Amino acid sequence: MMIVSLQGIEHVLDPWKQAYSDSTVLSTSVVALHLLGMLFGGGLAIAADRTTLMLRGENAEQRSQHLIDLNQLHRPVLIAIALQFATGIAMLASDLKTFIASPFLWIKLGLVALLLINGVLLERTESALRNAFDGQRDAGLWGRLRFNALTSLVLWSATLVAGITLTNAA
Repeated sequence: MMIVSLQGIEHVLDPWKQAYSDSTVLSTSVVALHLLGMLFGGGLAIAADRTTLMLRGENAEQRSQHLIDLNQLHRPVLIAIALQFATGIAMLASDLKTFIASPFLWIKLGLVALLLINGVLLERTESALRNAFDGQRDAGLWGRLRFNALTSLVLWSATLVAGITLTNAA
């Protein structure tokens, strides 16, 4: 059985840490890509959440079109989240010892996990709505979709604040 220590991981990551700290272009590029992932992924999600929250008694055609639009947003939002994940790992690896000890890292990771879980629940609710034919069930599902949209707004915002706090506290 192999036991991996934090020092061992830091040793493996040392070339990356050096490159990251020695190159303003590299570190700026990683941070910029991370923020662009937040801007586009979060921006698309927040815009969709806003529309979901605004659809209250609209007609079936508007709701149906909104569900199509939501379904088409999943891929670009997931690509943005994947970009954020990759660049987040790169930033974490640049100073593992500092970041791993920060409670703000664990708060941010927890918020990201909740964001992903909410995204899965949101997608399942959308799918159920696309397949719903019962008006009463449909109303309950729209209520759940609005709750997921509101939760998404809160989680995207909290994740951004946690990331800023993590960076400033490190």
